[in-house]
Amino acid sequence: MTVAPSRHPAPAHPEPAGVDNRLVVGGTALTWRALPSPTLTDPAAVLVHSAVQALTAARQHAVHGTELLLSTASRVDAAMRTELLDAGFTVLDDDAVHQSGPARPRAAEPGRLWLLTSGSTGRPKRVGHTLDTLTTVRADQPDRTWLCPYAPGTYAWWQVVTLSLTQPGQHLVVVEPDELDDWPTVAAAHGVDAASGTPTFWRRTLYRDAAALARVPLRQITLGGEPVDQAILDQLREVFPTARISWIYASSEVGASIVVHDGRAGFPVDWLDRETPGRPTLSVRDDELVVTSPYHGAGLAGPIRTGDRVQVLDDRVLITGRLDSDEINVGGSKVSAGVVRGVLTGHPAVAWARVTGRRAPVLGRMVVAEVVLAPANPSDHVDTDEAALVRWCADRLPEHAVPRRIRVLTEIPVKETLKSDV
Repeated sequence: MTVAPSRHPAPAHPEPAGVDNRLVVGGTALTWRALPSPTLTDPAAVLVHSAVQALTAARQHAVHGTELLLSTASRVDAAMRTELLDAGFTVLDDDAVHQSGPARPRAAEPGRLWLLTSGSTGRPKRVGHTLDTLTTVRADQPDRTWLCPYAPGTYAWWQVVTLSLTQPGQHLVVVEPDELDDWPTVAAAHGVDAASGTPTFWRRTLYRDAAALARVPLRQITLGGEPVDQAILDQLREVFPTARISWIYASSEVGASIVVHDGRAGFPVDWLDRETPGRPTLSVRDDELVVTSPYHGAGLAGPIRTGDRVQVLDDRVLITGRLDSDEINVGGSKVSAGVVRGVLTGHPAVAWARVTGRRAPVLGRMVVAEVVLAPANPSDHVDTDEAALVRWCADRLPEHAVPRRIRVLTEIPVKETLKSDV
């Protein structure tokens, strides 16, 4: 990692509580304490190409309070690099083996961490946090070995990393991108018993090798980052009948705001508008989730519109997708892409689905879908051609919401963020 001369002759903060926790990166075992100890230029935007670089930068921030933006190099294009230089960051890119000085040097803001949003609704934005606002698990935890599959610098990555940094007994096995396809083997070899991932991550693993997944001794399974439907919760429960399965709603803007452990999609309707000191307040305005959170990013306060669509169904509030992409207008009737996706993934032979709108004469838009079918089981006799899937939807959806075209893919697509459809 490229560094400037040390500006910190001694640690600015005590070593983090998890400094002796075990880390496994690329098959190599070490600890937080054993990581390299360079001192970063302050403020620094560190564009990493490996998990060790990312963990090193995180520890250095925890010890020295360096103002830090951490990201994989692939998420920062030329325009974003220029934006960071204009904002006063020194950009450190180990792959390019160079350090770019800021266009407008400025004093660092001690303790500030910057996250780049996922960019699902446009260009990524910078959201300010601190290690404290990113650390949302504070109660003592049973000893666990966590799998971290997330891209460095994302909110989900920081959630797992801060847990290991701040809590003794929270060990970490980090998988690099080239290990993702075979992560159950890595996890089983190193005793992983807790894992966090997006629904796409879990669906992709079940699709590729459910038997290998079942050999990982998981006691805690966490989902987040995308809408979580009942189908994926039930599939994981079938493989891990005794594990605690949780889903979390979190974002760079409002932090970790919803945590559900009851095995059901959505959250209880009586959580709406409930005010509890130190906890987020959830509400719905015009079918949009609104969160007032103590873990919000810098410059944000009060009720924050999340851009996520919700649907109240009986005693649950379901998060169906982004407002700008979830709603499809079919001849004047509104269709939730998330609801249609949930119906498709509820089919026993569908491993994954994506639902969108397409231009159509007369109606303006029509509903179309892409699906990946689960590996065939010889004992199953389930009809899975396009017509059969359309009939499945027609039995469960109003006529205008039934997909008119369904295309079968051979692999579940996944982005660097482990998301596929948002």
